[in-house]
Amino acid sequence: MRADAVRGHLDGLLLAVLEPGPLHGYAIIAAVQHRSRGALELRTGTIYPALNRLERLGLLSSSWQSTGERRRRCYELTDAGRHTLASERTAWSEFTTAIGSVLNPAAPPGFAT
Repeated sequence: MRADAVRGHLDGLLLAVLEPGPLHGYAIIAAVQHRSRGALELRTGTIYPALNRLERLGLLSSSWQSTGERRRRCYELTDAGRHTLASERTAWSEFTTAIGSVLNPAAPPGFAT
């Protein structure tokens, strides 16, 4: 899949993989890759600026967690993030329906072309 295919949808992807619970950056990348069955591979240089932006917007919160000697920043959805995710899902559904209607037209009964 082309790298620019994610453009415009990154926020929704990040919010969706964080819906079940907090994750650190590499786990977010792995979740997107797993849920897309390997079709989407995000880079750290792409997601960290987006995660920071989403946090500044109040859609995510973050905290430092330690595992052994390693510290990781974990991100989780806020209530505003959950509302935004719901809006993203609605917009995505409307978008895919409209594009699908153009790319795969099904003429309604009685419609002459």
